[in-house]
Formats: sequence, C-alpha cells, structure tokens
Amino acid sequence: MSARPLRSKHKQGTRSWLPVLIKASEEQETPRLVICSRWRTLLHCFAMSRQRMGQHFLADAGCQQRILATLPRNTNDVWIEIGAGHGEMTRLLASRDRRLIAIEGDPPLATSLSEQVHSNPSEWPGVDVVGADILAYDLTSLDAGVGRFRVYGNLPYYITSPILHRLFQCADRIDSIHIVIQLEVAERIVAQPGSRDYGYLSVICQFYTKPRIALKLPPGAFRPPPKVHSALVGMTLPGERASLGIGAQNETSFLGFVQRCFGHKRKTLRNNLRSEKSDPEIYKALADCGIRPDARAEQLTLTQFAALFARLR
Repeated sequence: MSARPLRSKHKQGTRSWLPVLIKASEEQETPRLVICSRWRTLLHCFAMSRQRMGQHFLADAGCQQRILATLPRNTNDVWIEIGAGHGEMTRLLASRDRRLIAIEGDPPLATSLSEQVHSNPSEWPGVDVVGADILAYDLTSLDAGVGRFRVYGNLPYYITSPILHRLFQCADRIDSIHIVIQLEVAERIVAQPGSRDYGYLSVICQFYTKPRIALKLPPGAFRPPPKVHSALVGMTLPGERASLGIGAQNETSFLGFVQRCFGHKRKTLRNNLRSEKSDPEIYKALADCGIRPDARAEQLTLTQFAALFARLR
C-alpha cells in the first residue's frame, strides 16, 4: 500500500503528522525513504523560514570571545541584549556585577532561554529574559533602577535600520551600542561624505553616535550561515548631535530635512529641495553656507546639513 499523504499542518496541527508517518512505516515495504524525504523537506522549510526571519545565530565560540573582548566591561553597567536567541552571547555577557536584560522576539526561544535561566541561575547571574518584539517594546518603560544602559545585539539584517531608529529614541539614556549586522550596512553606517556608501543612514547614525567597525565576521561563524559577510559595529554616544546646536525640539524636523536631501541621490540639492523653497532661495542658502550650487547630498558633512537647515527653516 502506498504511503498516505501528510495532512495539512495549517488545518490539523503538528500532532497529526505522527500517526500518518507511523502507519506508513507499518504498511509499506520501503517506508524509510519516504519518511526521511518528507522530514528533510519539513526541516528544510523550517530552516528557510528562520532564515527569512533574518535569524542567523552566532555559533562560533572564537568569534563570540573576540566580540566579548571589544565590549566595555565596567562594573554596574546595565546591558540590553537584542535577539538573545539560544543565549549564545547572553551567558558571556552575564555577570554578578551587572544586570542584563535579554530581549528575544521569538516566543519558543524566549521561553527556552527563560527556563534555562530559572533552572540554573548561578550560570546566568543578573539575567532577566523578556519575550518581546524590540520594535514594539517600550524601552522607556524600563524601571527607574536601570538608569543608563548599553546595548548589544545580533540584529536581523532586514530590520537593522528600524531597530536603530528605535534605539535613537532613547539616545539620552544609552552609553554605547554594539551590533552585529550585515557588513554592507556597517560600511554605510561609518561612510564619510563624498563616498559611494554615504547616505541618510550614515548621517542619522553619526548624528547620534560615533560608529566604527570593530570586527568583520565570516558567514561560517553563524548557523545557518548567511550569504553575506557580517560585522560588529561599535557606536559610542553622543555623536555630532551634541555640537550641532539643532535643539531637541528640532531634531525630527532636521532629520526629515536630511532625508529629503537624499530623496533622489543622483539629483542636486536644488532639485531635491524645490518642494520646500524656491530655487533662488535655495541657491542663496547654499551660497551663504559655502556650498556649491550643484552639490549633492552625499557631499555634505553633518555641519553643512545643520547650517543649510537653519538657513532654509
């Protein structure tokens, strides 16, 4: 008798698989090939779904130690870990002299890590596990005892920028950020004016922080391995924000202005800003700031963006 087809996981749930597989193994002459083939397909689909979520777990112990060596290890620091996963770095970050809040958005992983911490607290000193989506979690709700904190995270590549924007909302409470991200994105973050990689992400990160690439990490350091190289970026706060004189009440407007300047990267600032001011006004503002009339956004420093913003407000 031929093997019965697998029932739909969506309709019946996981438990419906097992009776079908067992019965197939009892009733057909060559069941193992069918079962193994089906399980391989299921496991492959599971792995691919995790990869689509951007989860690549840092599995290489040597790379873990290299990352740890770059991080500040001050007594009484409070750390927020984003994407704690299986606790690959959590255990290394844990210390009796500091508090670590490990945030994990995948419910099964968060539950598993929480159970490990509660079952053997001496191996996870100072660790609190929070099952939450970092993009929805209100970091400002942290209890008063937290005060200032540092951030470490192995970030899902596809939401690196939204997570950074979320963290920058708490910039006044953060001492430093240390994130493992795609190398290409890391290079954009640290890029300088005039380079091909310099853009809005460079400006906002350098507005709030002083970023640098601390380590480069190969795909083989992760499970599953990504198709790209990664990097650890260290970001100390504050960045140029402290010296530009924008004012907290104008920060959102300033960053929106910068984003519009980069709206069409191949166009000049005069073209990108025509919806805000007349061309003669833009021309004069550029001249007053010592900026060429044919300048493009990727050629401007943060100081020049701030000066132009002040002229055109």
